[in-house]
Amino acid sequence: MKNYLILPAVLFSIAIGYSQKTKSAYELASPNGKNKIKFELVKNAPKYAVSHGKTEVISPSDMGFVLKGNEDLSSNFEIKGAKTSTFDETWEQVWGEKKNIRNHYNQLVVDLQQKTGNKRKLQIQFRAFDDGVAFRYVYPKQNVKDSIFIMDEKTTFNLKEDGKAWWIPANRPDRDEYLFKDAPVSTLDTVLTPLTIESKSGLALSFHEANLIDFASMTLVNTKGTELKSDLVPWADGVKVRVKDTFTSSWRTLQIGENAGELITSYLVLNLNEPNKLKNTNNYFKPYKYLGIWWGMHIGKYTFWESEKQGATTKHAEEYIDFTAKEGFHHLLIEGWNKGWTPAWYENRMHMFSFTKSADNFDLEKVVEYGKKKNIELIGYHETGSNLINYLKEVDEGFALYKKLGIHTVKIGHVGSKLNMKQMHFGQFGVNYFRYILEKAAQYDLAVLYHESIKDTGERRTFPNMVSREAARGQEYNAWSEGNPPNHLSIIPFTRLLSGPMDFTPGIFDVEVKQGYPGKRIQGTVGQQLALYVTIYSPIQMLADLPENYEGKPALQFLKDVPTDWEDTKILEGKIGEYITTARKDRNSADWYLGTLTNEKPRNVEVSLSFLDPNATYEAQIYVDAEGTDQTHNPEAVAISKKTVKASDRLQLKLGGAGGGAVRFKKL
Repeated sequence: MKNYLILPAVLFSIAIGYSQKTKSAYELASPNGKNKIKFELVKNAPKYAVSHGKTEVISPSDMGFVLKGNEDLSSNFEIKGAKTSTFDETWEQVWGEKKNIRNHYNQLVVDLQQKTGNKRKLQIQFRAFDDGVAFRYVYPKQNVKDSIFIMDEKTTFNLKEDGKAWWIPANRPDRDEYLFKDAPVSTLDTVLTPLTIESKSGLALSFHEANLIDFASMTLVNTKGTELKSDLVPWADGVKVRVKDTFTSSWRTLQIGENAGELITSYLVLNLNEPNKLKNTNNYFKPYKYLGIWWGMHIGKYTFWESEKQGATTKHAEEYIDFTAKEGFHHLLIEGWNKGWTPAWYENRMHMFSFTKSADNFDLEKVVEYGKKKNIELIGYHETGSNLINYLKEVDEGFALYKKLGIHTVKIGHVGSKLNMKQMHFGQFGVNYFRYILEKAAQYDLAVLYHESIKDTGERRTFPNMVSREAARGQEYNAWSEGNPPNHLSIIPFTRLLSGPMDFTPGIFDVEVKQGYPGKRIQGTVGQQLALYVTIYSPIQMLADLPENYEGKPALQFLKDVPTDWEDTKILEGKIGEYITTARKDRNSADWYLGTLTNEKPRNVEVSLSFLDPNATYEAQIYVDAEGTDQTHNPEAVAISKKTVKASDRLQLKLGGAGGGAVRFKKL
């Protein structure tokens, strides 16, 4: 389904809220008129401002760049032309959290040229959506033909008022795997995006970027007061971006919601990416759930490397395949199957992994054949150790092996503080590497699951073989670190997950991790783990625990039933850092699913079921914390019940501290 309409600017300038005040000032409004962008030249320097209704969100802010040799590409401009247009389409996701997405915006394109010197040209494209605004820079081909070195971006976001920001630091050794903290905008240092802010006016804001190609990732740094400035992630030599003749920046995005839940159901970032370029993705990828030889290594039961406790052995693989088939699942991840693993595999050094040779005690071809007999497909795994010099030499051979064996998904890890121990993951080098591998994987009919990667900027629309990524602090930290506090899971839906799907690896039933390292555990209940399959979106979801911890557990039925591909998503309620309740409709049936979770505080949840079909009756299959359960008292107890409900009903669920619950609404 795809409908689109492009309206001529001359005929529809009033409808799109465009007016020319002077030769140097313009205003662009969103289709519903709420979000407005004002652009003007002030003393020959480009400035923009953003408002939502009567609320000024961004006061006049700077734009432009500094080039090598301290050449200023942010002033001395005149406007050579300005064009407006409007666009409206509804497009269908190949897979996703919502099937049909409306892409409706008004656009203003301003062509600038400097008056003297090299008379460089710069185009700025603005788009106003009902759920936010975006702009990007285009440096067109022009008379000055040379290599372009961007040394700094001067874009600022001068927030009119302070607010509470949920942030993680940028340019640190663990990349984006940090716990979110909250603090006033005015106290921030350099932070990663998405950056979520609750402003004093009550608006929910999220700063991010979209369609990042051959450019450096944007981080944000507080410069003064409540002003945030773009701070591009540099190359090792300090240059931010190096290109030839022309460049197009990623879109600088600002999503605006009346409440934080509206940020989650905003698809602005996806809409700013190009349409699907892959025509055969459905031939090799459909959303699924998977098990894996994985958690056992993180909790110390097995090793990644060859040893007496080696996890990836042919024997273990066949046992996991048997369990996966018995419980009705069809995909299995096996980490550590290949040569190159050592006890120091995660340390910062140029590790030499093989991507074609099996480890001792593991026969890849034999395991694949055994899996096929049981209708189980393996998920490939490549740990690069961030040694991309080695990986790029072997990647074609490794991908060809998977294609030959009928493997259609590859998980690719990049453990290490820097790529090749030199370049930051988020710099232009990393951006180009991750896009290169994604496109190469498509040539071998491979879907990609990135770990230790750059952030998602919506490229899954263009390349739907980009199915998920880690890019945050996931479940594994509960196995061997101080762990994730209970509020972590009520923060990431409003922060990290705004950028796209996350491979959090939920589904731990042994939340006290009795077979793991002493003192390490999940800071939550099994009810909360069930809720994650709805509150965290990914087209592939892991059942991360050991098979023996699922054996005979009635709550496993919910993990069998819950889908990973959705027709619609609704945020019923939520407050950042405290709680969230999410409802999603299955794309392939009439059923709805609900997930709700809380931080360390117990909570009574009461939700309207008005999202259900008003002309139908449903069986609510309820899985929730048992009476008296919380993270320290009987955390594995799940109360399972059924009741008949309608859209006019309200459902009450009692959550323990760090608890949660999940519901399947089966249409009768």
